[in-house]
Amino acid sequence: MTTWRSILNPVVAAFLLLAHPVLAQTPDAEVTELLDQLRNPDLENWQRVERQLFREWSQSGSASADLLLQRGRAALERGDTSAAIDHFSALIDHAPDFAEGWNARATAWFMARNYGLALNDIRETLARNPDHFAALIGLGRILEDLERYDDARRAWDAAAAIHPHRRDVKAALERLDRRLQGTSL
Repeated sequence: MTTWRSILNPVVAAFLLLAHPVLAQTPDAEVTELLDQLRNPDLENWQRVERQLFREWSQSGSASADLLLQRGRAALERGDTSAAIDHFSALIDHAPDFAEGWNARATAWFMARNYGLALNDIRETLARNPDHFAALIGLGRILEDLERYDDARRAWDAAAAIHPHRRDVKAALERLDRRLQGTSL
């Protein structure tokens, strides 16, 4: 019988190699500046910078793609993951290079507890936007749920390198440190 773990092991390995680095788009100057600000561990107004960054990442340059993103997010807020997945899939069909479409669908797959498809969409997100700390956080959560603690630690570390301010990231690193120290004895 096939288990989730046997299916996901190759997928997880593909993540760690980031199979499609040539797809990554060069961020514009504003996104680069926001990321530089966010990486500063002494930044006091990091929530504002984070919101601005998410706004920038959510602009596809296409009104129809932006509408599909908005509809998918509204469906997620209602708890309708099936409708959200449909909207995000249409978005990806319309704008396959738009990283946020992939990330949004990964979130929907995660909420539907379909980790294999979520992992694939996270890989696609990171191939297009390697600085997408939210995708790295999602990757860390999934790998931790799958008890892939060393891999999860690497994903959380990568998220912390981009966004050192988030409490959930700090808590995950502390939790994994305790777990990994306990397994090394």
